[in-house]
Amino acid sequence: MISVLFAVLTALSNGSASVLQRRAALDVPDSEAMHLSLIRHLLRQKVWLAGIALVVVAAICQAVALATGPIAVVQPIFVIELPATLLIAGVVLRSRLSGAVWAGVAAVTVGLAIGMISASPVGGSEDVRDTVWIPALVATLVFEAVLIATALRTSGNTRGALLGLSAACAYALTAALMKDAMSRLDADGVPGLLTAWQLYATAVAGVGALFLLQNALQAGTLVAVQPMLTLGDALISVAYGLTLFGETIRTGWWLVPELAGLALIAVGCVVLARCPLATGTPQPPPRVK
Repeated sequence: MISVLFAVLTALSNGSASVLQRRAALDVPDSEAMHLSLIRHLLRQKVWLAGIALVVVAAICQAVALATGPIAVVQPIFVIELPATLLIAGVVLRSRLSGAVWAGVAAVTVGLAIGMISASPVGGSEDVRDTVWIPALVATLVFEAVLIATALRTSGNTRGALLGLSAACAYALTAALMKDAMSRLDADGVPGLLTAWQLYATAVAGVGALFLLQNALQAGTLVAVQPMLTLGDALISVAYGLTLFGETIRTGWWLVPELAGLALIAVGCVVLARCPLATGTPQPPPRVK
C-alpha cells in the first residue's frame, strides 16, 4: 500500500509538471530545439520552474514507491497522472469539465484496472548484478539513438511523438536505476548508496529524460507527446522489471485483456490531451442565454 500511495503522489506531481512545462515550451522559438539554449530560455519562465519543483517532488515520491514495491506495479500506475491532474485543475480553476473529459478519465482508469488485474505483476529481486546491466544499457542506448536520429529527420507532431517515446524510455531507465540504487540503501545504508554507480547514473538518465521531454513538448502538441510518454514509460518499465529484476506478469490468454486495457488507456490519453486544461488554451466563454 505504501508503494501504491507514493506512486499515485508521483503521478499527480508528474502530470502537473507536464502541463506546466508544455505551457512554457509554447513560447520557445523553433531555432532553439535540441540546443542547450532551450533550457536557458525556460529557466527564465516561472511556470517552467514551478513544473521543475513538481518534478523534484515526484522524484522523491518515486524513490519511496520503488523502494517498497516492484517496478512493474509502480510505473504503470503513473498513467493516471494526466486524468488526475485535469480533474484537480478543473476544481482549482473552477473550469467545467466536458463529457469527453470524463469519458477520457473513465477510459484511463478502467484501462489501468483491467491491465493491472490481468497482468497481476509479482516482484522479483531488489537489486541487479552489474553484468546484467551492461547489455541492458547498450540496448537502451541503441534504441534511444535510433529514435532521436529518426526524430531529427522529421518535424511537428511526428518529431514530438518520437521524442516523447525517447523521453519515456529515459524515464523508465531512470526508474530502474533508482530502484537498484535504493536497494543499496537498504543493504548497506547511506555509504552503500553514495558509493553505488546507479545513484549517479539515475541523475544522468533523469536529466537526459527531462531534456528530451522539453524538446518533445516544444516540437509537437500534447496530444502527440502524452500518449507516447505515458504508455512508453509504463511498457518499457515493465520490460525492465521483467528482464532486470526478474518480476513476472501473466501471459497466454491474459494478453487479450491486457492489450484491451492498453487500448483504453491510449484512447483516454488522446481524449484528455485535447482538453483545453491540458493544452493550456483557454476555454470559450459560456453563451449568454
